[in-house]
Amino acid sequence: MGRTPTSVTTPESLTFRSDVTVELVKSSASDADVLFAARVSTAGEQSLDELKKDPERSKGLINYLMRDRHGSPFEHNSMTFFVSAPIFVFREFMRHRVGWSYNEESGRYRELEPVFYVPDASRKLVQEGRPGKYVFVEGTPAQREAVSGALEESYEQSYAAYQKMLAEGVAREVARAALPVGLYSSMYATCNARSLMHFLGLRTQHELAKVPSFPQREIEMVGEKMEAEWARLMPLTYAAFNANGRVAP
Repeated sequence: MGRTPTSVTTPESLTFRSDVTVELVKSSASDADVLFAARVSTAGEQSLDELKKDPERSKGLINYLMRDRHGSPFEHNSMTFFVSAPIFVFREFMRHRVGWSYNEESGRYRELEPVFYVPDASRKLVQEGRPGKYVFVEGTPAQREAVSGALEESYEQSYAAYQKMLAEGVAREVARAALPVGLYSSMYATCNARSLMHFLGLRTQHELAKVPSFPQREIEMVGEKMEAEWARLMPLTYAAFNANGRVAP
């Protein structure tokens, strides 16, 4: 016979969130990084002088590079973000592989915290139309209540099953199979401006975008927070990205 569980999960011990966390933890990224990389083709090692000059004087070059899609100068920089979001957001994130590096917390090596995603009133719930041509609409109060109730009940049961297995001595890597993709995880994600622009072009909607995108709202929330940090670090590059249709060079 198995051992008696030593702990019991109660509804009060679970945390329900509807937001995401994005923090810029370190960076080496400026508009001057684009300029010195671009000018090496004509100035050689003297292009390093661009790092000491005001990038504003060369914003036309940045716009030219963006417009004509000379992309490699936008890779000579780095941004590392801490992200806390539901696991299903991370599974979408992993579709972005070129120019990205990831390290996520491990359910094999630590007991996962009972923090789960429940959409708030701003999240549109109902999909209308066929795949490739659909829209999301608000949903009724009854549907919103059904979503919250069903998710919270499911989370309580799954986390109780997880804790029961752990108390029985089952390995964390086995017990975690009971947990749903609405569980929050955390990771560090590192990218450069070019890879981030590609991400934003696909994972955010914007009135200036030449090519429409239809991201899931939760990963768009992450993208919006990353975009705000990047815009602060590289304002001329960000302006050129928007001015040229938000298409990655």
